[in-house]
Amino acid sequence: MEMRVVGFGLLVLFTFVIQCNGVFRFANYIQSHMVLQRAPQRAVVWGYGDAGVPITLKMNNKIYTTMSRQQPVNGLGENIWSVTLDAVSDEGPYDIQVTETLPNGTLLTITIHDVLFGDVWICSGQSNMQMTVSSIFNATEEIANAGNYPKIRVFTASLIPASTPVEELLGITLNWSVASSASIGGPDWSYMSAVCWLYGRMIHEDLGGRPIGLIATSWGGTPVEFWMPPNALHECNDTSSIYTNEVMTRQFNDRSFHAPIVNHSNLYNSMIYPFTRMVVYGSIWYQGEANAGNPTYACKFAKMIESWRQVWNQRTNGITDLQFPFGFVQLSTFTNDSRVIGGFPMLRWQQTFNVGYVPNNVVPNVFMAVALDLRDDPNNIHPRTKHDVGYRLSRAGLAVAYKQSVEFQGPIVKNVAYTTGSQTLNIVYTAVSSIDLRNPNGFEVCCQGSQCSDDSLWVPSSVSSKSGLTITLGVPSSCVGKQLYGLRYLWRETPCLFKQAAIYSGTDANLPSPPYIKLF
Repeated sequence: MEMRVVGFGLLVLFTFVIQCNGVFRFANYIQSHMVLQRAPQRAVVWGYGDAGVPITLKMNNKIYTTMSRQQPVNGLGENIWSVTLDAVSDEGPYDIQVTETLPNGTLLTITIHDVLFGDVWICSGQSNMQMTVSSIFNATEEIANAGNYPKIRVFTASLIPASTPVEELLGITLNWSVASSASIGGPDWSYMSAVCWLYGRMIHEDLGGRPIGLIATSWGGTPVEFWMPPNALHECNDTSSIYTNEVMTRQFNDRSFHAPIVNHSNLYNSMIYPFTRMVVYGSIWYQGEANAGNPTYACKFAKMIESWRQVWNQRTNGITDLQFPFGFVQLSTFTNDSRVIGGFPMLRWQQTFNVGYVPNNVVPNVFMAVALDLRDDPNNIHPRTKHDVGYRLSRAGLAVAYKQSVEFQGPIVKNVAYTTGSQTLNIVYTAVSSIDLRNPNGFEVCCQGSQCSDDSLWVPSSVSSKSGLTITLGVPSSCVGKQLYGLRYLWRETPCLFKQAAIYSGTDANLPSPPYIKLF
């Protein structure tokens, strides 16, 4: 039985709950058809058994031995065993057999089959990450072709919160599955995440068919606070435990919105923490709509990334990279009215840790896809244009996470030159070899000093010319002779028509310049 509650992307799905029997077993997400992390990292295989008994793991003619722990970790009296494998370069497939030797000499054996070694990516966030392949443009073709990628394996966690961190998942919506029309084209808002799948498929192709494991663990309508451990919240001076959704209710009161019965850290506890015993390559993230208007997002987003990296590194005994690659999608659009400013522009800026672009030095090894030009009016806050998101995010992932020489970002502002009294303003770009100027619109200036906190006082400033990597703006007559307070670009909730922002890369037409603001 499935119940769907629609409101700002919040979907509540009733799924089966995993029952633990206290018997010798793998952790519930260690399954046949999965992907484990390839060399140079060493993968971890773990599960539960009796206390203090010998454990033997066999894979590819290698034998590993360990002892299960003495102290139980749950109310069922189960004790964890864990084996760290040697680094595996060959992709497989492999069978992994684990045997427990009981005190009376009895041998219990469990086996998983068809395990590949490749790169494991975590995909998390809110509804635009949860949005499934079945709901996007060109879904029929994408689903039909999914079977052409048998080395991509997919998994989806269930939407169940927890008040404290749990060692394994409380529920599973899609067990580890080989990519197929069935596993990629599952029910709407259930499986498989479109952004997760498209990112994984595209890097898989560009990495020469390397196996890719994709773990979808997201929940629509959720703020960043739900995905952060308490210590990370405290570092941003947030000591509350309940998120009231006041901002969302105010901004989206034209929708039937129902807040999830979840508090701060609850989804970190149940949908992130369980995976932190598993070695991963990186993570991608699409979230922020629920935090629009929140001035603390830059701190919280940075601390969430840092805390995830620290916990993963610690719980895999230093194997998962302490600065593993983290990619995100900058907020796309919402309203169909391009005059609305709202909370999205500042949230987009905060997603870059108030720098305007990534990678940067605030949080290292982070990459992003710009999406504010991918307007899809009928779908408002859930654009179906996810192939473009996947393309942009995969280019950035290949460049930052895999150090490949690929173009991955649009023009980035290098400097702004303006002299008081001048009738023009020059913007010099970098990160590209040429600029595609599609129209002269999207720039605004303000010359009203401290009053510029009032958005209505910002006035359009059109592009008058382009030369190489420099564009020239005409200063509006109302500001000529006055000191400019600030310059901003694409500072709207939905700033332009589909792929009609002003500035794109001249050598990759699908890489726009990100939004920008500068106060003089």
